[in-house]
Amino acid sequence: MGFLDVGVGEIILILVVALIIWGPGRIPEIARTMGRVMYNLRKATFDLTSQVTKEIDGEEKSSPPQPRGGGGDKNKKSSDVGKTRLQRGDDQSKAA
Repeated sequence: MGFLDVGVGEIILILVVALIIWGPGRIPEIARTMGRVMYNLRKATFDLTSQVTKEIDGEEKSSPPQPRGGGGDKNKKSSDVGKTRLQRGDDQSKAA
């Protein structure tokens, strides 16, 4: 196994085709350019990840903790928990 599940034979074939297409003079230039592109992509990904993490951390610190379970409407009957407004009879047309 090699780079990205590409075997050694495939890598050699790709290099030979690149050598034929661009020639031996341009291969180092192309490799440098690809290296710079990879570096910039990794840097941009890292910057984006750190910015999103900072935003999420800041949001968690600024918002008060939410109560878990049990809260809610104290006027609800336990028999009304799964029913909709129409099933409970809370519709305004019936009240009028």
